[in-house]
Amino acid sequence: MNMIAKPVNFLKEVRAELSKVSWSTRQELLASTVLVIAVTAIMTVFIGIVDVALSKFLSVVFK
Repeated sequence: MNMIAKPVNFLKEVRAELSKVSWSTRQELLASTVLVIAVTAIMTVFIGIVDVALSKFLSVVFK
C-alpha cells in the first residue's frame, strides 16, 4: 500500500465501524447527562459534609 491508500483505507474502515454503532437517542443522552450531574452534585455535598465533620473531629482531638 502506498502512503495515500493507507489513510484512505483507514477512514473507510472507521466509517464502516461507526455505522455499526448503536447510538443513543437524544432522550437517553439527556437522561444520562442529568443523572451524571445529579450524582456528581450528591457526591460533592456528601464529601463536603464528611470533610467538615472530619475537620471538626480532628481539631477537637488534637487540641
